[in-house]
Amino acid sequence: MLLSEEDRKRVARAIAAIEKDTDAELVTVLAGQADEYHYIPLMWAALLSLVVPVVLSFTPLWLAPLEVLLAQWTTLVVLALVFRWPPLMMRLVPSRVKQWRAANLARRAFLDQGLHHTRGGHGMLVFVSEAEHYVEIIADRGIAQHVPDETWKAIVDTFTAHVKQGEVLNGFLECIASCGDELITHVPATEQKNELPNHLVIL
Repeated sequence: MLLSEEDRKRVARAIAAIEKDTDAELVTVLAGQADEYHYIPLMWAALLSLVVPVVLSFTPLWLAPLEVLLAQWTTLVVLALVFRWPPLMMRLVPSRVKQWRAANLARRAFLDQGLHHTRGGHGMLVFVSEAEHYVEIIADRGIAQHVPDETWKAIVDTFTAHVKQGEVLNGFLECIASCGDELITHVPATEQKNELPNHLVIL
């Protein structure tokens, strides 16, 4: 479990406290991993197995073609299994692929949580994918027109540093507080409403 039940309650309380003073609807989403990356271990194993005949050609071993093929298949199967170990697999996934997968999941979460349907376009998502060390803030038009992207980037950079250190809860709480300062300033409360739930959504 990425965060304990008490940790999730603290996040919910932090959101509720912010939303008392703003018309914005803030939703937080935490994903353990943005994708299963099933093809990554197999891809690396296949590439390395192709090197086996070359390596064997530099050894004093005299192997029949069938034995070389068997060595290739054995290498493929063993490495495919070894590379499925999550910490190792995540190191094998190209950074660009991890960013792309996490960004796609963030946008899907924004739509799934109904943040594009809030009154005044005041929906905002704080999305975290822990395995990819990915953090993104997506603000709907009613917020984006008031707050420049550079402001969110600074908050995201701080949160990302927390995630890399395994401090997901502290990152959430600090991020919510920083976002709250901007929301209260630019989208102050004009009515009492709560269109979306305040709890942390776990994917």
